[in-house]
Amino acid sequence: MAFAGVLKDADIAAALAGCKDAGTFDHKKFFKACGMTGKSAEDVKKAFFIIDQDKSGFIEEDELKLFLQNFKAGARALSDSETKAFLKAGDSDGDGKIGCDGALALTKGPQFTLNSSYISGRNNSMN
Repeated sequence: MAFAGVLKDADIAAALAGCKDAGTFDHKKFFKACGMTGKSAEDVKKAFFIIDQDKSGFIEEDELKLFLQNFKAGARALSDSETKAFLKAGDSDGDGKIGCDGALALTKGPQFTLNSSYISGRNNSMN
């Protein structure tokens, strides 16, 4: 499995079960269920590069449509409306694709990006 060492198989299965029907995908619920929200920025970056199938450095709409299939072969494709909503949530600059910072913000929250201060955001919560 592509996410071995990053996510647990049981968590992935639970996340996929939660959105098996068309129209039920919610990226926030999915990331929480699969355990991605609790992962480090480096683990999120690893996941980003798995999902970036064409290795362009961005996740485009066609890659998002097949997002669930990165977690399990044979998983359903996202519907057009699910794909567009997911893209809109992660496309911070309106270029029609999600960069690594956008993926981190989608997964961990808008205050976390690789360029802005993931470490600083973590330190602020410790004060």
